[in-house]
Amino acid sequence: MTPASSVAPLRASFVMPVLNEEDYVATAVASVLAQDGLDERELLLVLGASTDRTDEVVAGLAAAHPEIRVLHNPRNAISMSMNIGITEARFPVVVRVDAHSVLPPGYAVTALRSLRTSGAVNLGGRMHAEGLTRYEQAVAWGYNSPGGLGGAVYHTGGEAGPAESAYLGVFDRAAVLAIGGFDESLSRGEDWDLNRRLIARGGLVWFEPALDVIYRPRSSVRALAKQFHASGRWRGEIIRRLKGRVPVRYYVPPVLVAGLAFGAALVLAGAITGGAAGIVLAGIGLLPALVYGAWVALTALRADVPGPVRLRLLGVLPTMHLSWGVGCLLGILMPSRGHNAFAGR
Repeated sequence: MTPASSVAPLRASFVMPVLNEEDYVATAVASVLAQDGLDERELLLVLGASTDRTDEVVAGLAAAHPEIRVLHNPRNAISMSMNIGITEARFPVVVRVDAHSVLPPGYAVTALRSLRTSGAVNLGGRMHAEGLTRYEQAVAWGYNSPGGLGGAVYHTGGEAGPAESAYLGVFDRAAVLAIGGFDESLSRGEDWDLNRRLIARGGLVWFEPALDVIYRPRSSVRALAKQFHASGRWRGEIIRRLKGRVPVRYYVPPVLVAGLAFGAALVLAGAITGGAAGIVLAGIGLLPALVYGAWVALTALRADVPGPVRLRLLGVLPTMHLSWGVGCLLGILMPSRGHNAFAGR
């Protein structure tokens, strides 16, 4: 006899928060509309208060595709946009989509079937960053490597199994509503926090390696620094709220920043002190920068990328680490307020 789960309709509501994404949203939407094998689907685009042509682009897409529903979130935060979309969703499974992502063919069907067979309340695959320019390719390498964003399985890949969080997320809508949805006081790290609460309630969060989603990284130093500073700031907020109960890897960037700052202070003290004692202080103070610089150079040298991309890693990796670390320290030391950190990962 065929199990009931295998013949039950595959129905999904895709939810995509969108803000200032005129260059990316059409591609992301096209990847959703290309998903086949579903019995029913809808795409909810939740618009923030964009300052570019995003709303115009979305209006054209909605006019051409009746399965698109346009919702609005003038307060911008991703957590709020996701809650709006989940509340308005008509189907039992919600598939989160980032406006910077491109879903591969078969993504939705694979995800829904895996959700059923694993018994998970949320699952995700790998966030596979791919850049177009040399700079974007360097950023992408940082995303995909433990040397950039750390060793989370949804960045580096791995075997199917339980996970602490999930990239994007394919949710059991009822399970998410049962825990109150996303925490709207968080503007970043909201997905990690949601999965933490799902697991605490006895739910299973699952990594499915068959889901490999292309992500388009930031294309400039300024945009990358802004993104990582905001991400670090809100991760620090979560660390402060949970009194440090987070994976150890999240402490590496803020410890790095603190070490470099302490080293700089010793160099300054050595310059003021002068003499042999000052030279010793300055020498000790230079060690953190020298060790980190050597590590960055060695990591870039060993990266399996073309030479021009390898050179850009010398700037990309410190931008990632230091922007995130400074933001994290600020988030730990003082509460983060406001909901203006609406942006993709």
